[in-house]
Amino acid sequence: MSIGFELKGKGGHKKFGRISDAEWVVMKVIWQLNVSTAKQAVEALRGQTRWKPKTIHTLLSRLVQKGALASEKSGREYVFKPLVAEEACRISASRSLLESVFDGEIAPFLACFLKTRKLSAKEIAELKRILEEGES
Repeated sequence: MSIGFELKGKGGHKKFGRISDAEWVVMKVIWQLNVSTAKQAVEALRGQTRWKPKTIHTLLSRLVQKGALASEKSGREYVFKPLVAEEACRISASRSLLESVFDGEIAPFLACFLKTRKLSAKEIAELKRILEEGES
Protein backbone atom coordinates (compact mmCIF):
# COMPACT_ATOMS: atom_id res chain seq x y z
CA MET A 1 0.00 0.00 0.00
CA SER A 2 1.32 3.44 -0.77
CA ILE A 3 0.70 6.48 1.38
CA GLY A 4 -0.26 9.84 -0.06
CA PHE A 5 1.13 13.19 0.97
CA GLU A 6 0.40 16.76 0.01
CA LEU A 7 2.85 19.53 -0.90
CA LYS A 8 2.40 23.13 -1.89
CA GLY A 9 3.58 23.32 -5.48
CA LYS A 10 4.62 26.37 -7.49
CA GLY A 11 2.17 29.22 -7.19
CA GLY A 12 0.63 27.71 -4.04
CA HIS A 13 -1.07 24.87 -5.95
CA LYS A 14 -1.50 21.60 -4.10
CA LYS A 15 0.63 18.74 -5.34
CA PHE A 16 0.10 15.12 -4.26
CA GLY A 17 2.60 12.31 -4.06
CA ARG A 18 2.68 8.68 -2.94
CA ILE A 19 5.13 7.02 -0.58
CA SER A 20 5.61 3.25 -0.71
CA ASP A 21 5.89 1.17 2.45
CA ALA A 22 9.68 1.00 2.08
CA GLU A 23 9.91 4.76 1.53
CA TRP A 24 7.75 5.27 4.64
CA VAL A 25 10.38 3.39 6.69
CA VAL A 26 13.09 5.73 5.36
CA MET A 27 10.94 8.82 5.97
CA LYS A 28 10.43 7.83 9.62
CA VAL A 29 14.21 7.76 10.08
CA ILE A 30 14.63 11.15 8.37
CA TRP A 31 11.83 12.65 10.49
CA GLN A 32 13.50 11.30 13.61
CA LEU A 33 16.92 12.70 12.65
CA ASN A 34 15.40 15.88 11.11
CA VAL A 35 18.50 16.35 8.93
CA SER A 36 20.50 13.34 7.79
CA THR A 37 23.29 12.31 5.50
CA ALA A 38 22.83 9.13 3.48
CA LYS A 39 25.43 7.49 5.73
CA GLN A 40 23.45 8.39 8.87
CA ALA A 41 20.25 7.03 7.32
CA VAL A 42 21.99 3.77 6.39
CA GLU A 43 23.34 3.46 9.93
CA ALA A 44 19.94 4.19 11.51
CA LEU A 45 18.26 1.57 9.29
CA ARG A 46 20.92 -1.08 9.89
CA GLY A 47 19.12 -2.50 12.92
CA GLN A 48 15.63 -2.16 11.40
CA THR A 49 16.08 -3.66 7.93
CA ARG A 50 18.33 -5.98 5.98
CA TRP A 51 18.62 -3.48 3.14
CA LYS A 52 21.94 -2.87 1.47
CA PRO A 53 23.20 0.75 1.48
CA LYS A 54 22.51 1.00 -2.27
CA THR A 55 18.83 0.19 -1.64
CA ILE A 56 18.59 2.96 0.96
CA HIS A 57 20.32 5.41 -1.40
CA THR A 58 17.78 4.50 -4.09
CA LEU A 59 14.87 5.06 -1.68
CA LEU A 60 16.33 8.44 -0.64
CA SER A 61 16.66 9.44 -4.30
CA ARG A 62 13.06 8.44 -5.01
CA LEU A 63 11.84 10.48 -2.05
CA VAL A 64 13.73 13.50 -3.39
CA GLN A 65 12.20 13.00 -6.85
CA LYS A 66 8.73 12.75 -5.31
CA GLY A 67 9.23 15.99 -3.37
CA ALA A 68 9.07 14.39 0.09
CA LEU A 69 12.75 15.15 0.82
CA ALA A 70 15.16 17.92 -0.07
CA SER A 71 18.79 17.07 -0.75
CA GLU A 72 21.80 19.32 -0.73
CA LYS A 73 25.41 18.42 -1.41
CA SER A 74 27.66 19.16 1.55
CA GLY A 75 31.26 18.28 0.83
CA ARG A 76 31.30 14.72 -0.44
CA GLU A 77 27.91 13.80 1.01
CA TYR A 78 24.30 14.66 0.44
CA VAL A 79 22.22 15.98 3.31
CA PHE A 80 18.52 15.14 3.35
CA LYS A 81 15.71 16.94 5.14
CA PRO A 82 11.96 16.35 5.08
CA LEU A 83 9.72 18.61 3.03
CA VAL A 84 6.55 16.97 4.37
CA ALA A 85 5.56 16.76 8.02
CA GLU A 86 5.16 13.37 9.65
CA GLU A 87 1.77 14.28 11.14
CA ALA A 88 0.47 15.42 7.74
CA CYS A 89 1.54 12.09 6.20
CA ARG A 90 -0.10 10.14 9.02
CA ILE A 91 -3.36 12.01 8.53
CA SER A 92 -3.20 11.45 4.78
CA ALA A 93 -2.40 7.75 5.23
CA SER A 94 -5.24 7.21 7.69
CA ARG A 95 -7.70 8.99 5.39
CA SER A 96 -6.50 6.97 2.41
CA LEU A 97 -6.87 3.65 4.26
CA LEU A 98 -10.28 4.60 5.61
CA GLU A 99 -11.54 5.68 2.16
CA SER A 100 -10.08 2.83 0.11
CA VAL A 101 -10.79 -0.08 2.45
CA PHE A 102 -13.74 1.03 4.60
CA ASP A 103 -15.54 3.49 2.28
CA GLY A 104 -14.78 6.30 4.70
CA GLU A 105 -16.65 4.64 7.59
CA ILE A 106 -14.88 4.72 10.95
CA ALA A 107 -17.14 2.26 12.84
CA PRO A 108 -16.43 -0.73 10.53
CA PHE A 109 -12.72 0.10 10.68
CA LEU A 110 -12.70 0.08 14.48
CA ALA A 111 -14.80 -3.10 14.62
CA CYS A 112 -12.35 -4.84 12.29
CA PHE A 113 -9.37 -3.56 14.26
CA LEU A 114 -10.83 -4.62 17.62
CA LYS A 115 -11.41 -8.19 16.41
CA THR A 116 -7.66 -8.74 16.47
CA ARG A 117 -6.52 -6.49 19.32
CA LYS A 118 -7.73 -5.90 22.84
CA LEU A 119 -7.40 -2.29 24.00
CA SER A 120 -5.86 -1.45 27.35
CA ALA A 121 -7.75 0.68 29.87
CA LYS A 122 -5.35 3.54 29.05
CA GLU A 123 -6.09 3.25 25.31
CA ILE A 124 -9.84 3.18 25.95
CA ALA A 125 -9.58 6.30 28.13
CA GLU A 126 -7.54 8.06 25.41
CA LEU A 127 -10.12 7.17 22.74
CA LYS A 128 -12.94 8.44 24.96
CA ARG A 129 -11.07 11.71 25.47
CA ILE A 130 -10.51 12.08 21.70
CA LEU A 131 -14.18 11.36 20.94
CA GLU A 132 -15.39 13.84 23.57
CA GLU A 133 -13.09 16.55 22.17
CA GLY A 134 -14.47 15.85 18.68
CA GLU A 135 -18.04 16.44 19.85
CA SER A 136 -17.42 20.02 20.98
